[in-house]
Amino acid sequence: MRLILLLLLLPGFTFAAPLVPPPGFIQPLPHTAKGKCLPLPAPWTGSLVFRSKYEGSDSARATLNPEAEKAFRAQTQAITDFEHGISEMVWRYKQSGDVNTRNCILAGFNRWASAGALTSKETNHTGRAMRKWALATLATSWLELELTPQDSPQGARWISQLADRVVTDWDGLPLTKTNNHSYWAAWSVMAAAVATDRRDLFDWSLKEYRIAARQIDENGILPNEQKRGPRAVAYHHYALEPLVMIASFARANQRDIVQENHGALPRLAQYVLTQDKTHVAWLEPWCSTVKCDSVTLALRDAHRPLKNRRLGGQLTLIYAQ
Repeated sequence: MRLILLLLLLPGFTFAAPLVPPPGFIQPLPHTAKGKCLPLPAPWTGSLVFRSKYEGSDSARATLNPEAEKAFRAQTQAITDFEHGISEMVWRYKQSGDVNTRNCILAGFNRWASAGALTSKETNHTGRAMRKWALATLATSWLELELTPQDSPQGARWISQLADRVVTDWDGLPLTKTNNHSYWAAWSVMAAAVATDRRDLFDWSLKEYRIAARQIDENGILPNEQKRGPRAVAYHHYALEPLVMIASFARANQRDIVQENHGALPRLAQYVLTQDKTHVAWLEPWCSTVKCDSVTLALRDAHRPLKNRRLGGQLTLIYAQ
């Protein structure tokens, strides 16, 4: 107590406020559904070396390899099934309050955490991508359940460990290799930062966001996504999603990053909207973070309910306040 009083007397000393998600992530919902305990796969403790669905493609990596994609799906099925199961149960719990469903989620977290799942250092690019995608789902699920280290010490340590692995996987890449994967890594680490209240992870995510913002040109184009040839539009959209989520979480913690690099993110959002009006789940967090015009709001509303498990699941329920 004496130490705390001494610290408070130091000039300029302040306690950092706890990191928080946007309020919709932890709001109570009406109980309009039934809970359910879903079966979950055994923990994935093997290496994170998987085939790429673009195996054999040229430098644009725009040509799918059906045989390699089939192998990739089979190799990673346990990881994606775990993501799907956890995310589905989280929303069943939030809309039911069923204690058995919550206990089932916690048991799944604990089983994968105690096994050290997804923490292998034996990786390739595809494996590292799977790790950060899984972290995005797991960290947002943790937030939505309002879990604490007291609820699951193993789970809290595991999410923190996965975030550290993701930082190691994606930090310091040359600009020529910094693309949508880096932005998804930054988003997954942002979600984990808030889930574990770690400012170092929060700051790393903002650093990566600013690298992305500096890459967006005056027309809203990301050069490294533009290289994807016929898949360029799809990858601009895919790059936008995690950047919007980072901006949403930053705003919840009093950090306005939307206008960095002279409004780079709005330029990217506008470019994507002019190219693709069908994949618009990102409009839920976007229109909660900035003031959308009536045309954009109508487009969002026409596609509701909007969902994406790696952005938080039921996005309309989270952001439609």
